[in-house]
Order: sequence, then C-alpha cells, then structure tokens
Amino acid sequence: MADNEAANAYTWETEYERTWEVLKEDEEGSLQASVDDIIHRAKRKRLLNQISNVRLGMMRHLFLVVDMSAAMEDQDIKPTRFLCTLKLLEYFIEEYFDHNPISQLGIIVTVNKRAEKITELGGNPRHHIQAVKNLKDKECKGEPSLQNSLELAASTLKHMPGHTSREILVLFASLTTCDPRDIKDTIKLLKQYSIKCSIIGLAADVYICKRVCNETNGKYNVILDDTHYRDLLNIHIAPPPASANTQSSLIRMGFPHHQLLQSSGQEKPAMCMCHLDRNSTVNFSTGGYICPQCKSKYCELPVECKACGLTLVSAPHLARSFHHLFPISAFSELPGQQSTSGQGQRFCYACQTELQDQQTIYRCDKCMEIYCIDCDVFIHETLHSCPGCASTRDNQHQDQGPPPPTGNTTNGIDGSR
Repeated sequence: MADNEAANAYTWETEYERTWEVLKEDEEGSLQASVDDIIHRAKRKRLLNQISNVRLGMMRHLFLVVDMSAAMEDQDIKPTRFLCTLKLLEYFIEEYFDHNPISQLGIIVTVNKRAEKITELGGNPRHHIQAVKNLKDKECKGEPSLQNSLELAASTLKHMPGHTSREILVLFASLTTCDPRDIKDTIKLLKQYSIKCSIIGLAADVYICKRVCNETNGKYNVILDDTHYRDLLNIHIAPPPASANTQSSLIRMGFPHHQLLQSSGQEKPAMCMCHLDRNSTVNFSTGGYICPQCKSKYCELPVECKACGLTLVSAPHLARSFHHLFPISAFSELPGQQSTSGQGQRFCYACQTELQDQQTIYRCDKCMEIYCIDCDVFIHETLHSCPGCASTRDNQHQDQGPPPPTGNTTNGIDGSR
C-alpha cells in the first residue's frame, strides 16, 4: 500500500516541468507543427495504451454509481457537474454496449446519505439511457454514502457467475461520505467476491476513494475538465483484464429468432417476460424472441431468461465480441517523407485522401496498405477490421475466424476470454 502511494506521487511533489518547451517554432516561426503533433498523439493515445495478449473478461456486469449530493450542483464544469455527468453517461452507455454486446449494466444513485437502485442489471441500452434522462428532474441534495452504494451493488454482483467480471464504477463529486459502519468491512466484502471498484473524482483526491480502488484492483482518477472527464470514462468501455481467479467454463447460450405467436392461423398477443414487472402495455404484442429452452417470450436481446436462466443473444452480438479475442495489430508509423519518397502521390486506402509529404501515415504490416491518422483510429476503435486485409481473398481465408452460431439452438461458449 505504501509503495503504491509513493510511486503515484502528487503533481506538486514531482520535479518542476517546463511545459511551455513542448511548443517549438518551425523555420517560419509558426507553432502549427507542434500543435498538429500534440493533436496527432492525442488521437493515438488509446491505441498505444492497449495491452496485447491479455485475457479479457468479455461478459461483464457493471454497476454505475452516480453521486447526487449537493456537491454535484457546483458549476466548475458547465453547466453543472450533474448535468455534464448525465450527458456523458448517455454517450458512455451507448459505447459500453457497442463494445460489450453480451454484457449487462445497472445504475445506482446516492443521495441524502442513501443509495437507490435506478435500473437493475440488464442489456437494453435504451432502458438505461431513458433512466439517466429521467434523473434530470431530480434534486441533488445532502451527502452521499459510498458504503451504502458499494454494498447495494455488491448484493447483486456477488450472485453473478464466476466466469463473468464484476465491476463498480463510481462518479464521486463530494469530498465527504456519510457511512453507517466501518467502510473497511465493505472493502473486505468486495475483495471476497472479486468485485473491482473504480472511482472517478469530480473535485479532488480523496484518501478513502483511493484506498478502495487500490485494494480492489480498480482505477482512481480525478478529472481536470469535461474533456478529461470523457477520456476517463472511455477507459472503462473496453473489457478489463480478467482476474487470476476467474473461472474458465463453457456456458449455455440460446440464439432465438424473432417470430410471431400464432394459434390456429391467428396471431395472439402476449406480454413478454421482461415487462411483466412494469405497469406498461407498450410491449404487449404478437411478436418476440422465444427462449429455445422454456419457450418464454422476450422483446429484445441480449437478456438472461428469468424462467430458466439461459443467456439469450443473437449471432451478431456474439460476432461483435470476437474483435476483443482477435484485435487488429497496431499499424506501423511512417514519417511523411519516408513514406512518399520516390513514389509520387499517395492516397489513404480507406478514405482516398491525398497524403501530404510531411504527413505521418500508418501501414498495415499484413496487406501493406497505408492509412491516414483518422482512418487508423476509426479502424482500431470502431471498424475492428482492416479494409485492405478484408478485400484480399488470401487474407480472408487466413484470418477468418469461426462462424457465429445461428438458429434456435444452444451452444457452449467460453465466456472467460
């Protein structure tokens, strides 16, 4: 513990840095080259920080804990900390399910020394985003309770299967926490069930927050501004490395098709299982996804069957998770003069933009096609497939992974990778 604190010294405890020396004038007295270099490195920062050959937890169970204390009304982030947090959470939820299609997420708020669960763990991003939007009408008041929030999340996460990751992400704005008992007991509980807790501070460094994160192998950061806030949230989008005690087991999954409920040639409407506990008739329809094991009806995928416990997903959901198992290797960086010397005009293979002489480009080591910085980032963060390799038939046969399962069947999937 002491070694970790010594290694991560505060900014004012480190050596004096001449930050202005980063900007250097070129021969014409312009700073544009230095500014372009800073922007260029910022775009590739996430790609360079990716760790290869690491076992990832593809099936995630994450609880978001949102501080709704009076501290969230401060305006050091415009318009307020609370409204900025809600806006960034909408983006985070969309990206989370885009990168983790077979994972689940839940939302907890802490206000007035209490913790309240807004949404249960689920795989429907629209349901969570709507719940976040509804929080705009609620009042931020009192003090938060970090202990009550962690224990409420742990009460659900401790029952999750051993092959999945259990995570808590806390967005904490207050400098104090009002807890009923010793929070050290809660830390022991989190460690017992291998629950990883990460905290993003909106005000200043708080000792107890740092201790919770260090002892549960989580990450603790404090934001600088709204842009840095978004970057810190992006860190938690990609699947984390799996812990050493994560079980490796085959799990059963169902892949139902959307079908109509008919009897004697007539369509019969029915309520789906995912809306039985809600006072709504919106999804009282004749179509849905039928569990291949118990024949229960659901309106959306992915979901865990409430009747038999079978995980129901679609083939595209599983296929979109494969890019974590087989990530694209980082492209080789080539200085502009080296890449274009003696070859005339060069164009980005993806967007067909002409590459300038002084522009840094990137080359795929397999197909040897070149790309600009924007296409390089898009390929690695969104597309997850090299256009040059995908258009080459030899590479298609060489890199083609196992086809995703189809049909109304159950299959064994290793969920620990």
